Amino acid sequence: MKVLALSLLAAVSASAALVEKSVEYQHDGVTLEGFHVYDDAVTGKRPAVLVIHQWTGLTDYEKMRARMLAELGYNVFAADIYGKGIRPVPPAAGQEAGKYKTDRDLFRGRLQAGLEVLQKDERTDPAKTAAIGYCFGGTGVLELARGGADIAGVVSFHGGLDPAAGKSAAKDGVKARVLVLHGAVDPFVPPVQVEAFKREMKAAGADLTFVAYDDAVHAFTQKMAGDDPAKGAAYDEKADQASWEAMKTFFGKIFGK
Repeated sequence: MKVLALSLLAAVSASAALVEKSVEYQHDGVTLEGFHVYDDAVTGKRPAVLVIHQWTGLTDYEKMRARMLAELGYNVFAADIYGKGIRPVPPAAGQEAGKYKTDRDLFRGRLQAGLEVLQKDERTDPAKTAAIGYCFGGTGVLELARGGADIAGVVSFHGGLDPAAGKSAAKDGVKARVLVLHGAVDPFVPPVQVEAFKREMKAAGADLTFVAYDDAVHAFTQKMAGDDPAKGAAYDEKADQASWEAMKTFFGKIFGK
């Protein structure tokens, strides 16, 4: 009997695994390449999460986060904003990110294209869809919210908060609940930007939760940022873990699970 039980356990473990694949899709004639991952042990439709990358494009970092979300039972799609094969390193990464920060219509179009891939997937419960993003991607998910995307919520991890000129959220225009996870001493997102963002969200009637982590600077969830806060961007293990838990709690509220 013990051998039989072990055999059954092995069979279940073998059948319950993350399924992942690259997905090509289009926006305005440009080929994009995202990353789809889900747990095949979960059946039927389920809550879904869109992941938006930081300034170097869709990398192993976002794929790691996507897998972590899939292990929690979500259907996950990591979008590609830049285009297939465009994965710049600094300083080119800043130039590429700048194209979208200065053209928010293009940025929103690329974000929406990724969201549509996720929402059309047979595993997605369209009423329970959210988006998360890191740095550049954190700015991105806030653009989804500003643009009135019909999703349950967005989570910005150490993202830029300022809108482009003329692109502030309209009154009653933010449908998604908004969670911002911010480094309290992030030199790239100064207090004046934080306060302006809070005023913008209040004027828009948005449901905003804003969390600032003491002593954390920019990129606090990313180990590749190094460990020297004096550079303005550095990994902070405590803030990383706390922000992930805050995201999970937020999802529990917006998804009702």
